[in-house]
Amino acid sequence: MAEFEVVRSAVITAEPTRVRKLIDDFHEWTKWSPWEDLDPQIQRSYSGAASGVGARYAWSGNRKAGAGSMEIVASAEHEIGVRLRFLKPMKATNQVTFTLDPVETGTEVTWRMSGQQSGLMGLVGKFIPMDKLVGKDFEKGLARLQQAAASAETP
Repeated sequence: MAEFEVVRSAVITAEPTRVRKLIDDFHEWTKWSPWEDLDPQIQRSYSGAASGVGARYAWSGNRKAGAGSMEIVASAEHEIGVRLRFLKPMKATNQVTFTLDPVETGTEVTWRMSGQQSGLMGLVGKFIPMDKLVGKDFEKGLARLQQAAASAETP
């Protein structure tokens, strides 16, 4: 088993409260998630709290989108924690943290995912680091988060 961590940061030109709302509510993720384009027919379900701790989101889609779920497990003013479970194409459970730091021009968002690579992914990880597999997705997501925050009305 090999541990991994993927981290990307960007400054979003919006107040932390606006950015937090886009991350802390899974219904808002359709506006900025980098994986929304993978399957136009993806099946989504929401349960638990509307937002914040206890909010849950599950998806099932084509081979690229796979299937899995997310649950917000921590929600504070400057940090949101998510437990991410993949069911398909491979099983994995990862921890995701979004840190929101106020800066002069808006909010610096740091998106971090960590976990263990085992089985086939452990083997793949020896040749292709997880950072290379999903780092560009995080960059795309942060760029979309900027667009979503800019086009949204003030909370």
